[in-house]
Amino acid sequence: MQIILMEKVVNLGQMGDVVKVKNGYARNFLIPQGKAKRVTEAAVAEFEAKRAELEKAQAEILAAAQARAAKLEGLMVQISQKAGMDGKLFGSVTNVDIMDALKAQGFEVEKAMIRMPEGPLKQVGDHPLIVALHSDVLAHITVSVLGETTS
Repeated sequence: MQIILMEKVVNLGQMGDVVKVKNGYARNFLIPQGKAKRVTEAAVAEFEAKRAELEKAQAEILAAAQARAAKLEGLMVQISQKAGMDGKLFGSVTNVDIMDALKAQGFEVEKAMIRMPEGPLKQVGDHPLIVALHSDVLAHITVSVLGETTS
């Protein structure tokens, strides 16, 4: 299916690009979320008419994400979990736990924004992670997992 992108989509294209994607991806994700529209002459004309205000809105969103990233950059988040003597956790620290810890410090992030390339944290120690606030804006944080030993 041919679609026109209404905003930048990672690994797909920039705003205004006409791209071909699978029907399900367009119908079930891109179009309902307002990230794209089906390519028709009317949709292309409407996009060109609204292009300036769409670019301005995207620039505002990007600026807000950059401001949030500046506050988050280098932040240390501490999370306590029960752990054994060897430093291995009983359970794990997931992106939901990190999201709750950030919320307690006054930062609103969604769990999907927290990138955990090695999966949930299962060891006591400091773990560098990335928070993707926007497709172009990444903030680096450190999650310090503290072990609570059971007696």
